[in-house]
Amino acid sequence: MNNAVPTTGASEHAPPNAPGLILMTADPIGGVWNYALELSRGLAPHGVRIALATMGRPLSPGQRREVADEANVTLFESGYRLEWMDDPWADVEMSGDWLLSLEAELKPDLVHLNGYVHAALPWRTPCLVVAHSCVLSWWEAVRGEQAPQRLEGYRVRVARGLAAADLVAAPSSAMLECIRRLYLPLPDAQVVYNARGRTRFRPGRKEDFILSVGRVWDEAKNIGALVRNAYDLPWPVYVAGEINQPGGGAANVDGVNRLGFLEPESLALWYTAAAIYVLPARYEPFGLTILEAALSGCALVLGDIPSLRELWDGAALFVDPESALELQKQLCALCADRNRQASLREKALERSRSFSAARMTAGYLALYARLCGTTPPEVR
Repeated sequence: MNNAVPTTGASEHAPPNAPGLILMTADPIGGVWNYALELSRGLAPHGVRIALATMGRPLSPGQRREVADEANVTLFESGYRLEWMDDPWADVEMSGDWLLSLEAELKPDLVHLNGYVHAALPWRTPCLVVAHSCVLSWWEAVRGEQAPQRLEGYRVRVARGLAAADLVAAPSSAMLECIRRLYLPLPDAQVVYNARGRTRFRPGRKEDFILSVGRVWDEAKNIGALVRNAYDLPWPVYVAGEINQPGGGAANVDGVNRLGFLEPESLALWYTAAAIYVLPARYEPFGLTILEAALSGCALVLGDIPSLRELWDGAALFVDPESALELQKQLCALCADRNRQASLREKALERSRSFSAARMTAGYLALYARLCGTTPPEVR
């Protein structure tokens, strides 16, 4: 049984045993972006600087502003394709050379990879891999079958990276078990839950509408199930997120109020006002948008999958991701039941406090200390 890394006690001063500089990879496409910046903020009071190497696509103007606000983060941007994209391997090789050149130039104390394949590079410094998601577990959850043979090259490269890493972590026990089952046993891997800062998301006066946030075209998020039910629900539905698919085309959003992609400050206002947050996900290794909604005092309606049960059992209403009828019935009943809404909001808000930025920071400082052979600093 794997346990999450515990939080220790408190110091706001930069301890001598925290790493001075971390080379961290990230992409600006999904939740890893918010995760990386949240962790960077938590590490700043401990004197930790982050060299953030991005791949996948160019940053948006809003993302550039976010980086500029973090004094301890230096951005190194690229557009190399990511390992989970179609036919990425030439780019993955080039981005590996680029990352090694950054290591040689910057001389970090450790490397923190939010991906797998690059862990097999000949790093001079200790290497941590964080398993946020993977193609094979996505395929099983979304397609309901084992990944096809054409993804064997991906599996081999990911397994090689995991084997080469000095330490592996994951944001939920459910995700870690997927990695162990699909790639390697990894007996020493750790779970550190993700977090969002409580000052950014706050409860407020609730209004009678339903909110969902995420890539609308993504079958894993399954927001389409909510969209298909929208005309039959008593409350209006608002959806924030991209509708355009990377390969062309767009998701159907008839029946909902489309908000488009929102920057964090604007999105926080919608969370604050929404009475109910819905994400009937088929696959969600952690779910930062769910945590943001819980911090904002929304009642949660979530897909009944192992990771979300692990994190939110007893604090959310769960529905079968494959049953649009069940989703419709549960939402209609919840919209009519003010007492149940209030109870779910209270439970979600209380549970959200378990996923604090201080706890996540302490967890990663403990992992970094193991990699660097030092004693972890205390965190408040």
